[in-house]
Amino acid sequence: MPLETQIRLGYDTRMLSILGSIPAFNTLNDEVLALLNPLCEPFSCKAGVVVFKQGTPTDYLYLIVTGKAEISYKPYDGISLTISHVGPGELCGWSAVVGSREYTSSSIAIEDLETLRIHGDELRKLCTEHPNAGVDILNCLADLVSSRWRDSHQQVRAILTQGMKTK
Repeated sequence: MPLETQIRLGYDTRMLSILGSIPAFNTLNDEVLALLNPLCEPFSCKAGVVVFKQGTPTDYLYLIVTGKAEISYKPYDGISLTISHVGPGELCGWSAVVGSREYTSSSIAIEDLETLRIHGDELRKLCTEHPNAGVDILNCLADLVSSRWRDSHQQVRAILTQGMKTK
């Protein structure tokens, strides 16, 4: 989409550029990126800040632009366990997309963090109102999440699709 059109339509071209630079999203066409763009808002924090806490209401999906975050899980009867570390081009908070009412893990910035965050309800609404774009977006999200687990793209895609139908 030409820059003049983006400006006329009110798109934040810097945000659009950042979104398009995330490797998993570089397969999305300009129209799909333009649909996602107004849903994205920047979120940054210093190392040591809790991005979201297990058990709190799910609000946002976070796409990491720079920095690194730790994902941890605390069983009700045990100590907190580090599940993974996520960095640039990865995401955290996918509970916000799959229909969970609460985050199932916690995320803390272990380096200064810059992200784009998308409200889960708004993303689900976009996918419902624009089903073709929704398929493309869900595939990108499934690629991002499933890269953590071998041979899991189809399972994650099914979880994300089911999450779009709930809540």
